[in-house]
Amino acid sequence: MTSDRSVRLQIRVRTGSGKQGFLERMSDGSLRIALKSPPVDGRANDELVRFLAGEFGTGRGSVRILAGVTSRRKVVLVEGATRYPDWLNG
Repeated sequence: MTSDRSVRLQIRVRTGSGKQGFLERMSDGSLRIALKSPPVDGRANDELVRFLAGEFGTGRGSVRILAGVTSRRKVVLVEGATRYPDWLNG
């Protein structure tokens, strides 16, 4: 975490999944998240941003992919969080 309302996340995405959501915390501390969208034309990244914005109660503009736009491993910054999902610390 970076501040009381901003969170920096290390994420591994699984694209083309049957359902969207948090899967597990990996041994390296990254969070594994399933996405329905394929990694084509930025659709999976868009879905990830929408998912995280909803989970943290913030707008899509407050979620930025800092690294890994074309990779399954991503670093994401969520700013202005109004809530924190149970899976974040669990």
